[in-house]
Amino acid sequence: MNPFGSRPNSSHEENGRLPPAIFLMGPTASGKTALALELAEQLPLEIVSVDSAQVFRGMDIGTAKPDHATLLRFPHGLIDLITPEERYSAARFRTDALREMARITALGRVPLLVGGTMLYFKALTEGLADLPQADPALRAEIDRDAGLRGWPALHAELAEFDPATAARLAPNDAQRIQRALEVLRLTGRPLAELFAAQRGSAPPYRLLALALVPQDRAVLHQRIAERFLAMLKQGLVEEVEALRGKYRLDSELPAMRCVGYRQVWEMLAGRLGRGELEARGVFATRQFAKRQLTWLRKLVTSETLDPLQAGTGARALELVRRTTLGVLK
Repeated sequence: MNPFGSRPNSSHEENGRLPPAIFLMGPTASGKTALALELAEQLPLEIVSVDSAQVFRGMDIGTAKPDHATLLRFPHGLIDLITPEERYSAARFRTDALREMARITALGRVPLLVGGTMLYFKALTEGLADLPQADPALRAEIDRDAGLRGWPALHAELAEFDPATAARLAPNDAQRIQRALEVLRLTGRPLAELFAAQRGSAPPYRLLALALVPQDRAVLHQRIAERFLAMLKQGLVEEVEALRGKYRLDSELPAMRCVGYRQVWEMLAGRLGRGELEARGVFATRQFAKRQLTWLRKLVTSETLDPLQAGTGARALELVRRTTLGVLK
């Protein structure tokens, strides 16, 4: 299925009257924010963040959140929504994003959804599976089992009954392994099966999806290393220390499992030496980018652009203008 070619109406003529919306996707450090700002500078677009870490207030440095001056000039929807003590779901994102998109469209502007949380893009374009609510007692049981056997053992158990889900999860991805096992035990059905049967619900927009995919991975890796080092110099460790002092946090909360924050937490907890922090943070971010690129290959996109090539910005602008022809003045 091509989520970006979905047609909620019965004819191309009807679809042509749908308002446009732009998706700008890509791995971390691929230049999404810079390109989004370049487009918003020249066209009446309004940016909506598609980032599961930027929803947390106070998590600014490690999420590469735009600075205050940038946000004043180019307001971003769906950032700074909750505290790091709280949890945010793909279902809530879908609801929030559709509300933001409707608001922007009503103003005669075009929503530009920018980010690297591919699950959120998928939830927005394909709908969500009808999954059971969280069961605290069962989650506690799974956590106890993980404490005794380790998450790789539970990952292996998941692979026996839900190989499709296990194949896309890292053996230490505690949060997602826990949820997959929880669903399996509550319903008796693999998570992958429930997702396959999910109720599709394409958003009522004419979508242009742009994917930034650097062809030279060595350059992307260098960018990642430089950015993580810059984050440390900007005060990432101090940011996490301040968050720990302000909120009741633990290492299993989604906020503290974000790339970069998890490694700083481990250092502050004494499980990681200060000298190892940079290398571990860079490695984790590269692995994260690799997973994002895997997701992108599965999401059929209208256009793939190499952000390392000259002229990418001009090409993106041309595509957006063409898609929004007759809407933007």
